Amino acid sequence: MGSKNKLKRFRENETFTNVIQPSREELLQEDFKWKGKWKEFFNNDAPIVLELGCGKGEYSVGLAQRYPEKNFIGIDIKGARFWRGAKTAIEEDLNNVCFIRMQIELLAYAFAENEVSEIWITFPDPQIKYKRTKHRMTNADFLENYKKVLHSEGIVHLKTDSEFMHGYTLGLLHGAGHEVLYAHHDIYSNHEAPEEVVGIQTFYEKQYLEKQKRITYIKFKIN
Repeated sequence: MGSKNKLKRFRENETFTNVIQPSREELLQEDFKWKGKWKEFFNNDAPIVLELGCGKGEYSVGLAQRYPEKNFIGIDIKGARFWRGAKTAIEEDLNNVCFIRMQIELLAYAFAENEVSEIWITFPDPQIKYKRTKHRMTNADFLENYKKVLHSEGIVHLKTDSEFMHGYTLGLLHGAGHEVLYAHHDIYSNHEAPEEVVGIQTFYEKQYLEKQKRITYIKFKIN
């Protein structure tokens, strides 16, 4: 993407009512106005669902279209990417989805305890090299951060094309005593797969499937 396009998208994001861009200082100083008040933002009591590393926002928008009884928040540090999802949501008058530009590591500064019902992690970078372990979005530190904001019965979904990420996460979950509710190494081969998993596909996911690449899925609770 050219720098001119990025700048244009950044400017448009500033005008979108469904895009929130807190500064790092604002979050760390506990000055973020919506922490603990997301039901006020959406003006309803519906469950709050996050998509972490939402990219273009396709999955967040797809979930919002499919489940109007829930509120969805896509989170990514790259605002020029989720610009597309935010713009689509506005064009389709979807009031149950918004986007935050922030680092996922700061999640607990943007959401209060028990404020989140579900977390989706869709096609994260598997960070295969050992020295990149700390950046894997299902490592022990990340899971602890998720637990801080999740409801006691909260659910985490991991959907990935990486067999490494799937195996790593399953091993970590079992080893730490977390509760694996559902796991499959080739979700599209399972005719009983959850609708929210196979009913929504991102642009890159469709490309993976065309290349006959397996898509894996895990649904779990953090104990």
